[in-house]
Amino acid sequence: MRLRVEFTTEPFDLDEAPEHALVAREVLRRAPLDSVDVGPFGNTAEGPAEQILGAVRDVLHDALGAGATRVSLQLNVLPEGEQDGPDGGPAGGTAGDASGGAV
Repeated sequence: MRLRVEFTTEPFDLDEAPEHALVAREVLRRAPLDSVDVGPFGNTAEGPAEQILGAVRDVLHDALGAGATRVSLQLNVLPEGEQDGPDGGPAGGTAGDASGGAV
Protein backbone atom coordinates (compact mmCIF):
# COMPACT_ATOMS: atom_id res chain seq x y z
CA MET A 1 0.00 0.00 0.00
CA ARG A 2 1.22 3.50 -0.85
CA LEU A 3 0.31 6.59 1.17
CA ARG A 4 0.44 10.35 0.75
CA VAL A 5 0.76 12.56 3.81
CA GLU A 6 0.24 16.31 3.89
CA PHE A 7 0.97 18.28 7.05
CA THR A 8 1.77 21.64 8.56
CA THR A 9 3.31 22.54 11.89
CA GLU A 10 2.47 25.60 13.92
CA PRO A 11 2.98 28.26 15.16
CA PHE A 12 3.82 30.02 11.91
CA ASP A 13 6.62 32.55 11.68
CA LEU A 14 6.67 34.41 8.38
CA ASP A 15 10.05 36.03 9.05
CA GLU A 16 12.10 32.93 9.84
CA ALA A 17 11.45 29.20 9.85
CA PRO A 18 10.97 28.12 13.49
CA GLU A 19 12.93 25.22 14.96
CA HIS A 20 9.97 22.82 14.73
CA ALA A 21 9.71 23.50 10.99
CA LEU A 22 13.41 22.85 10.45
CA VAL A 23 13.22 19.64 12.48
CA ALA A 24 10.23 18.36 10.47
CA ARG A 25 12.05 19.15 7.22
CA GLU A 26 15.10 17.17 8.37
CA VAL A 27 12.95 14.17 9.32
CA LEU A 28 11.55 14.10 5.78
CA ARG A 29 15.00 14.43 4.23
CA ARG A 30 16.26 11.42 6.19
CA ALA A 31 13.21 9.23 5.50
CA PRO A 32 13.34 6.66 2.66
CA LEU A 33 10.40 8.20 0.78
CA ASP A 34 9.63 8.28 -2.94
CA SER A 35 8.51 11.90 -3.15
CA VAL A 36 8.88 14.83 -0.78
CA ASP A 37 7.78 18.43 -1.27
CA VAL A 38 8.57 20.86 1.56
CA GLY A 39 7.13 24.34 1.39
CA PRO A 40 6.52 27.39 3.55
CA PHE A 41 2.89 26.53 4.32
CA GLY A 42 2.76 22.76 4.06
CA ASN A 43 4.57 19.57 3.22
CA THR A 44 3.70 16.51 1.19
CA ALA A 45 5.39 13.13 1.00
CA GLU A 46 4.58 9.83 -0.70
CA GLY A 47 5.89 6.34 -0.27
CA PRO A 48 5.22 2.85 0.98
CA ALA A 49 2.91 2.74 4.00
CA GLU A 50 5.57 1.61 6.49
CA GLN A 51 7.98 4.40 5.49
CA ILE A 52 5.26 7.08 5.55
CA LEU A 53 3.93 5.92 8.92
CA GLY A 54 7.44 5.88 10.37
CA ALA A 55 8.13 9.37 9.02
CA VAL A 56 4.81 10.65 10.45
CA ARG A 57 5.68 9.22 13.86
CA ASP A 58 9.10 10.88 13.74
CA VAL A 59 7.73 14.23 12.50
CA LEU A 60 5.16 14.30 15.31
CA HIS A 61 7.65 13.34 17.98
CA ASP A 62 10.46 15.62 16.85
CA ALA A 63 8.40 18.67 15.83
CA LEU A 64 6.44 18.68 19.09
CA GLY A 65 9.71 18.29 20.97
CA ALA A 66 11.08 21.30 19.09
CA GLY A 67 8.19 23.59 20.03
CA ALA A 68 5.32 22.89 17.64
CA THR A 69 2.00 23.53 19.34
CA ARG A 70 -0.13 22.04 16.56
CA VAL A 71 0.38 19.63 13.70
CA SER A 72 -2.37 19.40 11.09
CA LEU A 73 -2.15 16.19 9.10
CA GLN A 74 -4.00 14.48 6.26
CA LEU A 75 -3.17 10.92 5.22
CA ASN A 76 -4.46 9.35 2.00
CA VAL A 77 -4.20 5.85 0.58
CA LEU A 78 -3.08 6.11 -3.03
CA PRO A 79 -4.82 4.04 -5.70
CA GLU A 80 -2.78 1.07 -6.91
CA GLY A 81 -0.28 2.13 -9.53
CA GLU A 82 -0.45 5.87 -8.77
CA GLN A 83 3.08 7.19 -8.90
CA ASP A 84 2.50 10.94 -9.24
CA GLY A 85 4.30 13.34 -6.97
CA PRO A 86 2.45 15.87 -4.78
CA ASP A 87 2.34 18.45 -7.59
CA GLY A 88 0.86 16.01 -10.10
CA GLY A 89 4.22 15.41 -11.76
CA PRO A 90 6.40 12.33 -11.56
CA ALA A 91 7.26 11.00 -8.12
CA GLY A 92 10.81 11.22 -6.86
CA GLY A 93 11.14 14.88 -5.91
CA THR A 94 13.38 16.04 -3.14
CA ALA A 95 12.81 18.15 -0.09
CA GLY A 96 13.11 21.86 -0.77
CA ASP A 97 13.75 24.74 1.56
CA ALA A 98 11.11 25.94 3.96
CA SER A 99 11.17 29.70 3.79
CA GLY A 100 8.19 30.29 6.04
CA GLY A 101 6.98 29.03 9.36
CA ALA A 102 5.25 25.77 8.57
CA VAL A 103 6.99 22.62 7.60
